[in-house]
Amino acid sequence: MAIDYLAADDENLIRARARVGDAEIIVCTDGTCRFDGGAMFGVVPKTLWSRRTQADEQNRVMLGLNCVVVRIGGKTVLIETGFGNKIAPKLKEIYCIQERLPESLAAAKISPGEVDVVINTHLHWDHCGWNTVLGGEGTAVPFFPNAQYITHAGEVEHGRRQWERDRVSYVANNYEPLIESGQMRLIHGTEADILPGIRVECFPGHTAQLMAVHIESAGEHACFISDLLPTTAHLDIGWAMGFDLDPLRTIEERKRFYARAIPERWTVIYPHDHRIPLSTVGTDDRGRLHVIESVRDIPASATEPFVVRPV
Repeated sequence: MAIDYLAADDENLIRARARVGDAEIIVCTDGTCRFDGGAMFGVVPKTLWSRRTQADEQNRVMLGLNCVVVRIGGKTVLIETGFGNKIAPKLKEIYCIQERLPESLAAAKISPGEVDVVINTHLHWDHCGWNTVLGGEGTAVPFFPNAQYITHAGEVEHGRRQWERDRVSYVANNYEPLIESGQMRLIHGTEADILPGIRVECFPGHTAQLMAVHIESAGEHACFISDLLPTTAHLDIGWAMGFDLDPLRTIEERKRFYARAIPERWTVIYPHDHRIPLSTVGTDDRGRLHVIESVRDIPASATEPFVVRPV
């Protein structure tokens, strides 16, 4: 893995660049948001999680909204699309939503029309919001007009049921217009190839069909792990989110993921870590999980991977 840079400034619109074999990875951003710390760390006491991230006066922690561009085999793939710009003003205020993905893509010199594939690992509102924007008549239209959108069929089914537990997270105009137009491909089963070098795999727990995205080229491997591991503060096996529908399954799926990712030294890409968007993961002599190589708060001129302290 060759990491090119990450600017220390939290306002930097390009959070990281990396190369995995012949694939170029650019971590763009929809900005930051703030979620309740208790919801983000579930049953983990605040006395523990507050050692890793700081809460504001309303007990909210800052999260990134990482949207990952992958250039591979002449194709441009975008993984996740953030909150978008269709959020009601009150919710936008509560969650401090910034709507920055278009300017982040522009900073990476990518126009919406250049994107060939958009992958939504699940359909929570903070992962698929820029799938669509409101057109002149107030109807949702694709923001990426030439892209094939991809998500799991089980996510659509779950969203349509509008369960009291999580219905606020499923916003129909982020995906239903794309299904109706035939622009969204629905995955069935637990794995699927998307393009040569890009495939998805289910890691249930956060949702029943949560997908990770594998990026493989020239013997190297990166994985956008989605909300199985939202940030580096969640590396511990048992630190599941309160949002997870099945936290016990999250724990088992993390074990399954680490059993491959650690010995094979995968580059792990996190959806909500604004300051450490990607890293490799390892264990110390006591078996504790921690970041090994990362790009944490280093100057934009840096060109080499950095070793950081354990989280």
